[in-house]
Amino acid sequence: MVCNRCKMVVESELKKFGLNPISIDLGEVEITEELSKVEVRDLSQSLSSVGFSIIDNKHSKIIEKIKSSIIKLIYSENMNGRINLSSFITGIIHHDYNYLSNLFSQVEGTTIEQYFILQKIERVKELIMYNEMTLSEIAIILNYSSVSHLSSQFKKVTGFTPSYFKELKAQKRQSIDNL
Repeated sequence: MVCNRCKMVVESELKKFGLNPISIDLGEVEITEELSKVEVRDLSQSLSSVGFSIIDNKHSKIIEKIKSSIIKLIYSENMNGRINLSSFITGIIHHDYNYLSNLFSQVEGTTIEQYFILQKIERVKELIMYNEMTLSEIAIILNYSSVSHLSSQFKKVTGFTPSYFKELKAQKRQSIDNL
């Protein structure tokens, strides 16, 4: 779950089953009720129909917590300072980083660092699409050392320069009066 609408959908599905969640957060729901296997299966089917799934094994929960923590970080105000990703992750998950890194790589087929970079680039794309910030401002809020570093990482991941990506976006959009 990445947005408030996602949280609302999950809450609605839970309430259909008579469940009252204590909290709903990115990738995590806390309920007080104990569910039978049949109830878990039915809830899982219901959530699946709206694009969500229940994660119930230990490793999957850890992976999901790593992912949601990275996404929260990228969208938070804290990106504005130097962040040591391994310290950040271990501070939240409370496991040795080598263990977390190996687990993540085995399950996801990519490293935590690469996942972090991919999420940052997705955020860059989003901010470019909004067209409210300069590339320099984007580089600052996402903690890139320079616009050049952001641009080279963007090109490495997407195959496009940020300015070309912005140009492509502009070409796809037409104003209403031109339709």
